[in-house]
Amino acid sequence: MEKKIEIVAYCAEWEDTFLELKSVLYQQIGDIVSAIEHVGSTSVKGLAAKPILDIDIIIEGYHVFPEAAARLQELGYFHEGDIGIEKREVFGRRDRFVPWNKNKRNWMEHHLYVCPKESKELARHLAFRDYLRKHPGTADEYAQIKRRLAKTAASREAYTIGKTAFIEGVLEKVFEDNE
Repeated sequence: MEKKIEIVAYCAEWEDTFLELKSVLYQQIGDIVSAIEHVGSTSVKGLAAKPILDIDIIIEGYHVFPEAAARLQELGYFHEGDIGIEKREVFGRRDRFVPWNKNKRNWMEHHLYVCPKESKELARHLAFRDYLRKHPGTADEYAQIKRRLAKTAASREAYTIGKTAFIEGVLEKVFEDNE
């Protein structure tokens, strides 16, 4: 049985937890990455979300990826492949204490991705996040859609599919405005 989708009110601790995770990640791989970005709904102040952080680690290109993957593995992450989305490598966690460091801690659930800087999916993550940050009305509309879907969607897949038209509409607007 699938776990129920939970949408909760924005929590300021999400940003704090991201910054702590970012610090641990930078200590491990900061010398070989371009940036570490907080993306997804938890990165937008005031936006209701599933309490799961989405983190994109940005690399210059795939020549750096083997080293990044090896160092992330030392922290307890494991590479799951691109899971059908080109130039977005997914990393799972071996246990709830990942990333492992000297302060053994039960970390908040998070999704970790490694993307080369030219990744289309990275561009989409950043564009959607930045648009919602600048347009609180659109963020509120998105929160309403997510709350409704959390109550009515029969599965996580249905929940995700239900959000797609809204997300694509926002991204279409963003990328049209940038042409």
